[in-house]
Amino acid sequence: MSLFHLWKFHSMALIAGCILDWLMGDPYWLFHPVRFMGNMISALEARLRRLFPEHLLLAGGVLAGFMCLFWTLIPVLGFLGIYRGLLSFGIQRHWIYICLFVLESFFCGQLLAARSLQTESMKVCSALKEGDIEKARKAVSMIVGRDTAILDRDGIARAAVETVAENTSDGVIAPFFFMAVFGPAGGFFYKAVNTMDSMVGYKNETYLLFGRAAAKMDDAVNWLPARLSGMLLTAAAWLLPGMDGKNAWRIFKRDRFNHASPNSAQTEAVMAGALGVQLAGPASYFGKLYEKPTIGDALRPVEPGDILRANRMLYAAGTLCMALLACARAAVCLPLGL
Repeated sequence: MSLFHLWKFHSMALIAGCILDWLMGDPYWLFHPVRFMGNMISALEARLRRLFPEHLLLAGGVLAGFMCLFWTLIPVLGFLGIYRGLLSFGIQRHWIYICLFVLESFFCGQLLAARSLQTESMKVCSALKEGDIEKARKAVSMIVGRDTAILDRDGIARAAVETVAENTSDGVIAPFFFMAVFGPAGGFFYKAVNTMDSMVGYKNETYLLFGRAAAKMDDAVNWLPARLSGMLLTAAAWLLPGMDGKNAWRIFKRDRFNHASPNSAQTEAVMAGALGVQLAGPASYFGKLYEKPTIGDALRPVEPGDILRANRMLYAAGTLCMALLACARAAVCLPLGL
């Protein structure tokens, strides 16, 4: 199979996986590679801290290197092993390709998180509309890393909108981008980096040294996808009724660096501008209050309905991303007769 045929195969599986994610999401009963990654990171962290108690920077670097290598090789060796195994049983190649296509589509769907993000964030929206603040705090605690016990109604809604905005890149556009360019290996590599950052990439006493490699790697791999996500969300704001595309672009240009991370504010700025609300600001993590700059202008208070509007922008950006891939596939493959 030529390189172009392989890319055509991967792109078809990725689009199918994206649709599968929208339809099914991530059922809790089903095996998920990210949960396995999380368990693996926890186990490796404990062992590496014991092995290098005085060299936590080195320990964190070993964790990052091992996780990236392991999860990049897993899909490559796995799909190659399945291909050769089925071939050895005398199964015709076209049936093998169909089998691999279905399997790759399934894993692509698992590595994308649009449906699960919508499901979890809308639980927050529903609880707020019911007036159950405690239920809303518990629901939002499942999708954000900050302390939620002190959040009021507006703070809960703001936190949910922020996580939908940030995860439009981390959970949807970035893994889509890596799978589009590098196939399943790229998707697994990206999720390994992103999962490490979410677990150990904190700037506190416990993880300042141990999590530095993971945090820096996450900043690097998200640099381009975060900006692509900002552009796609801006386009979505122009296309969707009720969104302010002009203000989304204005706030994106003004506030896209109002965050300690070089990437997180890229999407939050667009979302804040499109909705006409103010996001970010001071937040508490592990009992400590961190002063953070605000993003956007408080033209009106954040409300539960903004969570639904943020999800609409998420899906619109995902649709535009699929359309770009389909156009790129046609531009490359059609002239070659593939």
